[in-house]
Amino acid sequence: MPKFQQTALQLTVNEAVDRLLRWAVNPWRRLSLLLIVLLGASFMGSALSTVTSTVGFSEPLAALLPIALIELAVRWRRSLIRRPGDKLGLQLIDMARIGLLCGLLTEGFKVL
Repeated sequence: MPKFQQTALQLTVNEAVDRLLRWAVNPWRRLSLLLIVLLGASFMGSALSTVTSTVGFSEPLAALLPIALIELAVRWRRSLIRRPGDKLGLQLIDMARIGLLCGLLTEGFKVL
């Protein structure tokens, strides 16, 4: 099977990922990046529930979106565990999942 030529977008994305991995070798930078992703996902979780309740969006459909995102992240995580090398992508996905779930839970407790 012939190998296809990479597009300019694929080359740019691969270069950006490589640069991010080199930048995150420093443990403090890695920790700060993980904390930014955790807090950003937490904010997105609380903003998602706030916006859907304000707009009057159907609650079951509003609940389906974060559950689908978390489920996709779990499935993507399984493939990242098997990859050798740096686990930054795996850690970023885990932090995003945890932050999104915490944001949704804090909004849920506000309702109670």
